Amino acid sequence: MIRAVERDTVSVYEQRAQEWRDRRPARFVQRAERLATAVRPGAVTADLGCGAGLHLPHLGRPVLALDAALAMARLALEAAPDAWPVQADLEALPLRRAALGGAWARASYLHVRRDHLPWALMELHRALEVGAPADLTMRHGDGEGPIADDDFSGRFFAHWRPAELTDVLVGAGFDVHECAVDSRSDEWVVARAVRARTLADTVGSGMRLLVCGLNPSLYAADAGVGFARPGNRFWAAAGAAGLVSRPRDARHALTDHGIGMTDLVKRATPRADGLTAGEYRTGAARVERLVRWLRPGAVCFVGLAGWRAAVDRRAQPGPQPDGFGGVPAYVMPSTSGLNARTRPDELVAHLRAAAALANASMKR
Repeated sequence: MIRAVERDTVSVYEQRAQEWRDRRPARFVQRAERLATAVRPGAVTADLGCGAGLHLPHLGRPVLALDAALAMARLALEAAPDAWPVQADLEALPLRRAALGGAWARASYLHVRRDHLPWALMELHRALEVGAPADLTMRHGDGEGPIADDDFSGRFFAHWRPAELTDVLVGAGFDVHECAVDSRSDEWVVARAVRARTLADTVGSGMRLLVCGLNPSLYAADAGVGFARPGNRFWAAAGAAGLVSRPRDARHALTDHGIGMTDLVKRATPRADGLTAGEYRTGAARVERLVRWLRPGAVCFVGLAGWRAAVDRRAQPGPQPDGFGGVPAYVMPSTSGLNARTRPDELVAHLRAAAALANASMKR
């Protein structure tokens, strides 16, 4: 569903599509052509937020022309009659998993609210095959809302600094190759990234509890959900603790229960013991920035190894005295089946205690 503010933006494009096409040149032809050369031969490239389709001729074939405004999708067909037109929302891509071999998004995700961008990029991560390139153009700056000098007034814009956007892309499961202010104009931030074999964060504003694992296993990355191995006891314990009502469904956990999910380290490995202390520290810094931005009620770190490597090497399970990122923090043992020392009922008790900590925090 298109959000309320975005609906106003889409209305502008529906009503003024031809005027927009006639006043907006294709500014990034060379970048579009470079993306086309990076896409696996025969794979589908998507122009996400295609507008009037000005860059479609340069994106290779086959190509999908997706826009929230039907008027724009129709104009895109005029620019590229062989494109496949789709009217859809960037926050709810109607695409199967790994359907795309590449994604071009020129000034489209900038119409997504800042706190919704992790979800939208999670959708993109799901739709791309592993190794697929993505090229995004965002508006440079701070804050969000209408802009005073907009010649198509009524549109909503989110502004981003390169470091902020890099964090969100990494959290969404991308390896970022470039994220910088455009050398030709400081109005834009350009980002080039590749869909990694990992999990995307499921996070947003209003989270009751943010669950942070150590890193995805390769099994979980390929399954598309954290703690996915049959022997991992997280989902059973989370259900018994009342945190979730659907096993192995991180999206439902966020939308219906306010339970977000991320990882200290995004690099997927067969086992967590393949990670380094440096990776944990770098990942903890990213998660701390995420927490300070989205302000969940509390954070629960699943697995002592990461917390001990990055924050406090003497830490014990339970609430942590200094919190994390300005919110309460709870550290619990790993839910892996390899951790046979911790009984299932103990895992349930830890998750209940973490939820209680979050609930108490949100009541203050």
